[in-house]
Amino acid sequence: MSNYSIKNLEEYFQLYRKSVREPENFWEEIAEEHFLWRKRWNRVMRWDFSKPEVAWFEGAKLNITENCLDRHLAIRGEKTAILFEPNDPEEKALHISYNELYTRVCRFANVLKSQGVKKGDRVCIYLPMIPELAVSVLACARIGAIHSVVFAGFSSQALAARINDCDCRMVITSDGSYRGAKTIDLKGIVDQSLKDCEGVETVLVVKRTGGKVEMVKGRDHWLEPLLEKAEDECKPEIMDAEDPLFILYTSGSTGKPKGMVHSSGGYMVFTAYTFKNIFRYREEDIYWCTADIGWITGHSYIVYGPLANGATTVMFEGVPTYPDHGRFWDVVAKHKVTQFYTAPTAIRALAKESLDYVEKHDLSSIKVLGTVGEPINEEAWNWYNNNIGKNKSPIVDTWWQTETGGIMISPIPYVTPTTPTYATLPFIGVQPALMDEKGDEIKGNQVEGRLCIKFPWPSMARTIWGDHKRYYETYFSAFENKYFTGDGAMRNAVGYYRITGRVDDVIIVSGHNLGTAPIEDAINEHQAVSESAIVGFPHDVKGNALYGFVILKEVGEARDRENLKKEINQQIAEHIGPIAKLDKIQFVPGLPKTRSGKIMRRILRKIAAKDTSNLGDISTLLNPEVVEEIIRDAQ
Repeated sequence: MSNYSIKNLEEYFQLYRKSVREPENFWEEIAEEHFLWRKRWNRVMRWDFSKPEVAWFEGAKLNITENCLDRHLAIRGEKTAILFEPNDPEEKALHISYNELYTRVCRFANVLKSQGVKKGDRVCIYLPMIPELAVSVLACARIGAIHSVVFAGFSSQALAARINDCDCRMVITSDGSYRGAKTIDLKGIVDQSLKDCEGVETVLVVKRTGGKVEMVKGRDHWLEPLLEKAEDECKPEIMDAEDPLFILYTSGSTGKPKGMVHSSGGYMVFTAYTFKNIFRYREEDIYWCTADIGWITGHSYIVYGPLANGATTVMFEGVPTYPDHGRFWDVVAKHKVTQFYTAPTAIRALAKESLDYVEKHDLSSIKVLGTVGEPINEEAWNWYNNNIGKNKSPIVDTWWQTETGGIMISPIPYVTPTTPTYATLPFIGVQPALMDEKGDEIKGNQVEGRLCIKFPWPSMARTIWGDHKRYYETYFSAFENKYFTGDGAMRNAVGYYRITGRVDDVIIVSGHNLGTAPIEDAINEHQAVSESAIVGFPHDVKGNALYGFVILKEVGEARDRENLKKEINQQIAEHIGPIAKLDKIQFVPGLPKTRSGKIMRRILRKIAAKDTSNLGDISTLLNPEVVEEIIRDAQ
């Protein structure tokens, strides 16, 4: 019997029990059954969370692109691998077959080699959602280079920080990108960032918008002429299962972004297995995840998971509101999408618009709906279920992180009964634990605590690039022998999990994890600002928005305040990117602090949420009088 496809709830429980009691046997069977290995492993797993050290399929040899491309060519070479839907609905969609994708990846890999890129080198990819983004990711993996994709909405400073942190020698970008009605000068952003990046030797530029760009002689090369000269075949670099595959940066609650390192073998097995089951993928399906490949969702569930299963995966360049609010549903109807995976932010934004945008499109092809990036609220869940799924397509509310590599808690469609706002049950092999503040596990149901994982899973990040100590301190120091997710969760009467949000200073805004420290650092660099504190507050569309409490060095006239607010947001956009701009800025005389100088963010969160009825005992603060002033002046 194959364990690769879970058919019903009884089978889920059987497989889950096996994966917990005999993890080595369970994962060995999955790995043997479905994947192409050049050499078998010496042992399935080795782990020690106290160090922390984790290894899966140790000693095995493979190349992930052979599993995503080569092995499909004989049986599904002409099948569409990537279905590219451009920003402009008038531009023709591209159907890139597995044969064509294979050739494109090999040619790109040969270009990388011709530019001196070799196994272990880091390559930064700063591209819009065009086919070259997926191709460049796979081309790096083909030759054993470590790709570091940076979301093309980040500023030049944020890009430079990521390039320098992992010492990239090459950047792949485009002349520009389309985003709705706007055109963005990506090459200009790269040029700006490279003023601070001495290690970059080569920039490859994809032609997308035809915009005018500066090309630096000796450093910058148009990609197309290089591809034309490149050979169609590229022998894959044979990698160790534990060799790094990619680095992906995630916001920390302290200033510097964390470069999470994911390895090849375990990541491949877990992303493929979760994709197959959580989206109930079948051979003729058309699967669409609306995320950007700049985030982990795009890595795992646009590129590697779908392609390892020989799926057709949709890449969408545009935005859900262009040319109108029906664009998502237009694409679903046009391509007969069967699985649709998006963020609660997008659902809430579209739910505010007229239902006419939905009802004029035939959505009958949809079999499975999914959400990702943050917990989905009940109102959005019901709208999605009623209007998009027509009460017949299960919603998989998936919980996972950049660090986990793959989905950890989620329903399995047509297997797990769903409940709005609950991510439901752990996926096979995932062992969650709720912990109290003393560090003890909370047993039983109807309980709430800090969400930890007490046993390794194949796709977990292995370290933070260049800073293993920080990896230990961030994820393994809070609770002994457990991975701490940074999230709170509750477990209901039937054992379903509901994620209640971050317990550290990371705020999820429109599905993006934003650390407060780097935003505060950006604000504090403004010459008029003395100090600042950022908190999240509830927002109808974004889930959370950012509220800044800012102390100025000198109290300026009221008419200057609006300009100051614009300047502060501009500063944030330049340092981090537009996604981190503040929705509300309040200038305050001081911040509520403990006698040791710690900002009491709990109080600021309540003020931002307009919930000041119970602030607790503030008499112990260093400056209790400032709280009343902040409340009085709150917007």
